[in-house]
Amino acid sequence: MIRGFEALKDLWITAKGIIPILLLLIAIQVILLKKPLISIKDLAVGFILSVIGLHLFLKGVYLSIIPLGESVGESLINLENKYFILAVTFLVGYMSTLVEPALRALAFEVDEISIGAIPSTVLIHTVALGFGIGMSLGIFKILNNIPSSKILIPLLLILAVLIYFVPKEFIGIAFDSATSTTGPVNIPLNMAIAIGLTRILGSTDPLVDGFGVIGITSLLPIISVLILGLIR
Repeated sequence: MIRGFEALKDLWITAKGIIPILLLLIAIQVILLKKPLISIKDLAVGFILSVIGLHLFLKGVYLSIIPLGESVGESLINLENKYFILAVTFLVGYMSTLVEPALRALAFEVDEISIGAIPSTVLIHTVALGFGIGMSLGIFKILNNIPSSKILIPLLLILAVLIYFVPKEFIGIAFDSATSTTGPVNIPLNMAIAIGLTRILGSTDPLVDGFGVIGITSLLPIISVLILGLIR
């Protein structure tokens, strides 16, 4: 009985996050645009499914991805070889990016709009490559206790130079590609690895060095897509 009440309470917490945007869209549709709702039944069913789906997803993340990521991060130091650690984190970043649904949706849109000039598979793997390199760079920063500014400022300078030379069609795609990597798979997994590693090192502060890695991983996909623009 208590578990059932707690489950309903958790569902209500999830629903409270969705209800405001749903009501806002309904108000815009009905009051501002003066258009009727297509199907109230479909709207209600969709709302219920989205609440249940989001609730189950968040539960799964907190029960599996985050604890496993922290465990991997805490155990990475046992590999001893820093370069091997960087190779492992690159692989994790690369593979986790390939399954990001937002990136796939973006890549298919780009493929369609460009009439195949920028194939979806090429864009996906280019972004994943950039994210993997960014993940390794972030872990390198943690292992060597390097301030984030010494990593971010050079990356921003490289980004500024590339924007000047790259065809303008690739600039918007590059920034949207980076945004699409900050999805429900990459953020929990890679942040958990970074925080787990800083916690076990002891010589670094998790609040200072554990965070900021996602910012680095977001810049590298932009750079990788801009380089793709130069090549193509």
